Amino acid sequence: MHFTFIALGSRGDIQPLIHLGRGLVAAGHAVRLASFPPFAEAAGAARLAFHPIAGDPRQLVRQAGAGMLALVRTFNRLGADFARDLSDPRLGETDLFVVQLPLALYARDLAERFRRPLVQAAVIPMVPTGTMPMMGLPDLRLPGLNRLTYRLGSRLLWQFYRRVIHRWRRDTLGLPPISLARYALRPDGRPLPVVHGFSPLVVPRPADWPAHVRETGYWFPPAAPWEAPDALRRFLETGPAPLFIGFGSMPIRRPAETTGLLLEALHRTGQRAIIHHGWGEIGRGSLPDSVLPVAEVPYEWLFPRMKMIIHHGGSGTTAFALRAGVPSLVIPFLFDQPFWGHRLHALGVGPHPIPFRRLTAERLARAIEETLADTGMQTRAAGLGVRIRDERGVETAVRLIERMVSAGPGG
Repeated sequence: MHFTFIALGSRGDIQPLIHLGRGLVAAGHAVRLASFPPFAEAAGAARLAFHPIAGDPRQLVRQAGAGMLALVRTFNRLGADFARDLSDPRLGETDLFVVQLPLALYARDLAERFRRPLVQAAVIPMVPTGTMPMMGLPDLRLPGLNRLTYRLGSRLLWQFYRRVIHRWRRDTLGLPPISLARYALRPDGRPLPVVHGFSPLVVPRPADWPAHVRETGYWFPPAAPWEAPDALRRFLETGPAPLFIGFGSMPIRRPAETTGLLLEALHRTGQRAIIHHGWGEIGRGSLPDSVLPVAEVPYEWLFPRMKMIIHHGGSGTTAFALRAGVPSLVIPFLFDQPFWGHRLHALGVGPHPIPFRRLTAERLARAIEETLADTGMQTRAAGLGVRIRDERGVETAVRLIERMVSAGPGG
């Protein structure tokens, strides 16, 4: 069978889908990823065909730092480019479309045009529920109001995209206009199935999620040998286990100042650390011998060798931290990151999150000391890591998606 993934987002959004695609390829299927050009290399390494869509994920992340409205406006400006690059009729040569939430933008239209099934995939909980609000919005503590946030969020997103979508449907796909209510359903009126790539051990299933919403466990890459550079190997071998500090794809306006803050906290606590540059370019310049900067290191290899992980709370980084069985402190910037920080704290595997805008050397040093002194937290993190490593998220998702091919057009 052939599967087409449509994914528009940052590395943390795309990488789990690439791992899922790799699992489908290993099961004997063909997979094509339609996404931004910087992800072509990773797709090729996973033996996925690649279809480029115009866009710069770093620009999108920078816009996200300016707020959800700025991000949606950026997507809206690019909307016509997305439609143009998704107009290739060869995209219809597939057995099923897989698209990221929220909303099945563009894929819903392609599934209707080519009469193919469609499944929504997500690595964060985005299905309406009364137990939590839509990501990025405040928890209103009342089920009815929390569910309302999903309606409001979807309507806002739809307002930015509907004109581009309708013009594309009319001029290119030959389809009639569509309402938001219909867009959220399959062409036959049934709900669009959702496959979640996170663990129910971390996000317990809300009682009000319907049966077409499934959780499979995290979508991790298969085990692969990796040879550490000499500098990294020597650093790990010549002292106690270090901390990991990295903020992934998050933009940092003043990286030198942030690096100085991190170094001060490490000095106060007497800890060694590995600092990941990331897209924010922290950890540049002169560093003490107790701190090693790194560019790209597989988290699945590195994190189990750390004594504590300090990160931004992206869904992918959070997954690897949990899998490693190591306590982690979340320094959230935006969107779903505060949610993951609070989940880790509620599970007892991390301290209270510290929003990046409130980060100080004193607060960070205190959180480090409290975490390293909490043997119960370390034990809980190790135990949860064992259970997560026992999950088979990719295999479960592959079986679900294979069955969805038989569900018919738009399914």
